[in-house]
Amino acid sequence: MTKKQKQLLLRIIVSLILFLGLIFAELFTDFLDGFPAWFSFMLFVITFLIAGVDVIFKAVRNISHGHVFDENFLMMIATFGAFFIGEYSEGCAVIVFYQIGEFFQGYAVSKSRKSISDMMDIVPEYANIETDGKLEKTDPDDVEVGSIIVVLPGEKVPLDGEVISGESYIDTSALTGESVPRRIKEKDIVLSGCINMEGTIRVRTIKEFEDSTVSKILDLVENAASRKAKAENFITRFAKHYTPVVTLLAVALAVIPTLLGMGAFSMWLERACIFLVISCPCALVISVPLGFFAGIGKASRIGVLVKGSNYLEELSYVTSMVFDKTGTITKGEFEVTEIICVEGKKDEILTMAAIAEEYSNHPIAMSIKKAYEKYVGGKPDFSGVGESKNFPGKGVLVNINGKNVLVGNRRLLEENKIGFSKFDRVGTHVHVAVDGVYLGVIIISDKIKDGVKEALSDLKYMGVTSLVMLTGDGKEASDAVSAEAGMDEVYSNLLPADKVSSLEKIISKSKGKVAFVGDGINDAPVLSRADIGIAMGSMGSDAAIEAADIVLMDDDISKIGRVMRISKKTVCIVRENIVFSLAVKLAILILGALGVANMWEAVFADVGVCVIAILNSMRMLYKEL
Repeated sequence: MTKKQKQLLLRIIVSLILFLGLIFAELFTDFLDGFPAWFSFMLFVITFLIAGVDVIFKAVRNISHGHVFDENFLMMIATFGAFFIGEYSEGCAVIVFYQIGEFFQGYAVSKSRKSISDMMDIVPEYANIETDGKLEKTDPDDVEVGSIIVVLPGEKVPLDGEVISGESYIDTSALTGESVPRRIKEKDIVLSGCINMEGTIRVRTIKEFEDSTVSKILDLVENAASRKAKAENFITRFAKHYTPVVTLLAVALAVIPTLLGMGAFSMWLERACIFLVISCPCALVISVPLGFFAGIGKASRIGVLVKGSNYLEELSYVTSMVFDKTGTITKGEFEVTEIICVEGKKDEILTMAAIAEEYSNHPIAMSIKKAYEKYVGGKPDFSGVGESKNFPGKGVLVNINGKNVLVGNRRLLEENKIGFSKFDRVGTHVHVAVDGVYLGVIIISDKIKDGVKEALSDLKYMGVTSLVMLTGDGKEASDAVSAEAGMDEVYSNLLPADKVSSLEKIISKSKGKVAFVGDGINDAPVLSRADIGIAMGSMGSDAAIEAADIVLMDDDISKIGRVMRISKKTVCIVRENIVFSLAVKLAILILGALGVANMWEAVFADVGVCVIAILNSMRMLYKEL
């Protein structure tokens, strides 16, 4: 609880005690009868000021700044009116119970904000740099890429890096929501914000602090509140026009019937005050954004970062989910499973491919280089390597010892009019040709991630009617993965640019929103084009995370189904709050104008409805989804 909330709570307790004491004295004793009328009036004024001095201050300040019509103005006018007609107890009741509602609001916002702001605790305060055998604490901002830092047991990892010595367990729960510690050893990548639990590790930094995982997360969290959902924007516009309208209606209710001789001015003024209290839009203005805030907080607890309430709302309308294959559906751990020779020997084909792929970091290229080290040994001879040309999404052309070597997919060979053999093998086919002569093919396989089939089945249960996979792999390999995972449709042999056009086709025929899930740098354009872009945060590229609207911090796609549940439940709660608030207010507004409802019903219509709506929104933080 903040200092401001504690002060408000103290004022509420003091004013509530005084208020209840005055009501008791009025109704059940003759204590106040022995004093002048002004004494009773002053006691109620003191009670009123203890509870509502800040409301009056805010109203006056806003009026001086040209912002007249807000809930503070409505409360001030309504309570002043009640005092004017001699209804001191009702005037005090309005302000005391209004402040109780404000306290509940502040507490609820703090509670839901804590789920998100807990992530601020992941910020490391320092990095240990080893100098002359001693550790010096340095600001993470000052650590350069390639520096060696030492992370002691119990310390936070300050920057993203690669472990160069030591073994330990790290707590990743602040980033991923995963409570089970992860074992790390030499050559493993560790992310900033994780906590080293056991042994001392030495880490070579691979990113500057401003580009590190922890900085990216904080940037996403800080900017999440600026992106409002449609329901929030509606309520903001609604309140802007609604408040001045009801104020004018209250004035009309006090003046017009009196001029028409329909009763005393004091009677109609009291009804107008009741009308103002009832019409205060607190429940809507508070509970709708709070509902989305609680939803974002709930998502952050399970390791999913939602960049704004608008994305959380749109996710509830998704009916088509599109996935990249490698690294999203599959593990991205490619392995050479077979080499088929048409001309030449296996070692020759593998050597040519390894030389051609030397400067590529693509998973397929890495698997070829690993296979060379395993089956041939050592490093290839690069002395005869000449010019090379890369064909994105197809392959590479390299001059080796005066010979033109083509390494790539069937499309590259077709464009160069080289005949090749088709083999009935599941996996990615990398063809090799030298000076127009086809040597053979390297078969590379990847496996789908654990739990993918269950995750996709859960999405179907959540109302996703179409599951689609996009991949640059050949038809045979992609069809096999698609069938195993349980996809409805697959687009294969796609270049990076083709993915956007394929997504456009899916969007054009989809009846609802379309989400895309990817992790690679080539997925960034597709993530941006989709209605909702979902990126893998742990192993995903910076470009993909930047372009996405939702980030899965541990690459677990089963959490897409969970965040969809959160999204749908949040939207449902927000709708409940809007309908409930408007319905109750409309009913009691009519009763107040007719003189049936008194100030106590007005207090319920304002504070009671507000508290109920807030409590309804808070269910998100405690409900298991």
